[in-house]
Amino acid sequence: MNSRFSRVKLLFGDDFEKLQSKKILLLGVGGIGGFCLDSLYRTGVGSITIVDFDRFEITNQNRQIGSEDIGALKVDRMKEIYPKIDGYNLKITSLWVEKFDFEPFDLIIDAVDDIPIKVSLAKKVSHKLISSMGGAKRFDPTKIEIADIWKTYNDGLAKKFRSELKKIGFNKKFDTVFSSELPNCKPLGSFVGVTGSFGLTLSSLAIKKILI
Repeated sequence: MNSRFSRVKLLFGDDFEKLQSKKILLLGVGGIGGFCLDSLYRTGVGSITIVDFDRFEITNQNRQIGSEDIGALKVDRMKEIYPKIDGYNLKITSLWVEKFDFEPFDLIIDAVDDIPIKVSLAKKVSHKLISSMGGAKRFDPTKIEIADIWKTYNDGLAKKFRSELKKIGFNKKFDTVFSSELPNCKPLGSFVGVTGSFGLTLSSLAIKKILI
């Protein structure tokens, strides 16, 4: 039983086939999304599609997988590291969300930090959405929690997200990953122990939903 997924199969048993049959769309492969991708890929999710438009910068190297290749498009680099995934090098906008066909995907993982995009995703695909809140300014991964968007707290990005959802009369629930730790700085300082843990928590939550 020595194979790439031997240890995964020991954990999940017959449910491993569910992982291999599912399709996940991951939006954003930066400090949070990159670790989420790594975990999903190593666990054997059958189909993973990523979307991002950004290039790696030197300031990404404290927390982002693949960031040693400065100037490379993140999607292109991730496709080199994780063969067989699909990817789109494009900027995610509210208009793109409106026009894109999400139907083929079982789960949508939102690892972007743009509020209008998050709102657009919630409006269109809240029934299969997992959304990451802010991982910056914190250094305690034990404060990371999972809750629906309306039960998040101590998170500035989540607060703004909730406010914008209320403005459009949105009242549905969907799961988020957030930190209850109060910010430790004003600028966007970051620690891979937290941002990486956000990504791993997103992956764990996705796998739990697949196996339900």
